[in-house]
Amino acid sequence: MPSPCPAPRSPSIPPGATLGVLGGGQLGAMFAAAAGRMGYRVEAVVDTADCPAARHAHRIHVGLLEDPDRLVAAARGWSAATYEFENVPAAAVRALCRVVPVRPGPEVLWTTQDRGREKAFLSAHGIPCAPHAPVRSADDLRAAARRVGFPAVLKTCASGYDGKGQRRLDSAADLDGAWEALGPGELVLESWVDFRGEVSVVAARGVRDGDGGLHAVTWEPSWNVHRRHILDCSTVPAGLADPLAAEARGLAVRVLEALDVVGVACVEFFVTRAGGLLVNEIAPRPHNSGHLTIEAAVTSQFEQQVRAVCGLPLGSTGLRSAAAMVNLLGECWQHGEPDWAAALAMSGVTLHLYGKSDPRPGRKMGHLTALAETAAEAEAAARAARLALSRGAVD
Repeated sequence: MPSPCPAPRSPSIPPGATLGVLGGGQLGAMFAAAAGRMGYRVEAVVDTADCPAARHAHRIHVGLLEDPDRLVAAARGWSAATYEFENVPAAAVRALCRVVPVRPGPEVLWTTQDRGREKAFLSAHGIPCAPHAPVRSADDLRAAARRVGFPAVLKTCASGYDGKGQRRLDSAADLDGAWEALGPGELVLESWVDFRGEVSVVAARGVRDGDGGLHAVTWEPSWNVHRRHILDCSTVPAGLADPLAAEARGLAVRVLEALDVVGVACVEFFVTRAGGLLVNEIAPRPHNSGHLTIEAAVTSQFEQQVRAVCGLPLGSTGLRSAAAMVNLLGECWQHGEPDWAAALAMSGVTLHLYGKSDPRPGRKMGHLTALAETAAEAEAAARAARLALSRGAVD
């Protein structure tokens, strides 16, 4: 496991300081925008100069994630750093920690960027998750299947997201094909969960004003609907019974405390048909389902990320309104330029485009958020606005 980062130079990092963000996608862009509004400078470490973060960061560094020495040299002027995705090379974060605090720390990244380590962490801390077993060979897979049973899902431990790197197994006849498709390498076999739905809780943990202790806050759970393994729509409130919503928020706090997160993270849950909760994944960063906090909450997940990274008091996570968020994928452009005026003519709808130049199918190009009196009304408005963009092509 990586060694911890150095302590920050002061209890809090005031506006005017420079923050680093590893990654140049939309999460890095929205972090940079929030930080800039609060008076911070942001430098982003990116794969390519043509990226969303380049539109909001004060400076970008291309290619440094693969060159730890150059990354360390660039970071000497930063006061703190964070990351916007979990597939950051571990060597880069370890090197960065020699010169600047990284929040969340590298041990959080090390655990959550590998499904096997993440499941082992959850089990070790008594946090409910699906039955699972590690797989490193075809023989392991057969043994794991005997333990876990069918149906099950075989997943790669690393580099899997939006449904990538996984395969469902319905019987022993599927074992060889699954191993050929996903092996060799580190895999994990999970029992198939018969779930009623999926919710997520975005949470933040930071330094409390005054005594220096750590505390955590959570936003309302969101109800999430996926399409082709990609998040399609999130709504708040999630419509959970109060005890289940409180349990989800409490479990999210337990996860952040056990990982010793300083920063923002999201815990995704299955809601089982029996009415229980199982943790599916942990994202040690802001999350797609939390985008609606920009309009719907007193403090957005991105402003909260800045506050936590800088050691400032955390803001209120109270909801201003019920809300829904729908993703805009590349399919919205399949009939030409979307009809933005038609979508924005609808009351309570806000548009966020990420500045990506190539609207490929399945690629997240932006999102729409709608505010309304109820979650159902907000979802209807957000979906109607998206439908108006391309006259029915995506809904």
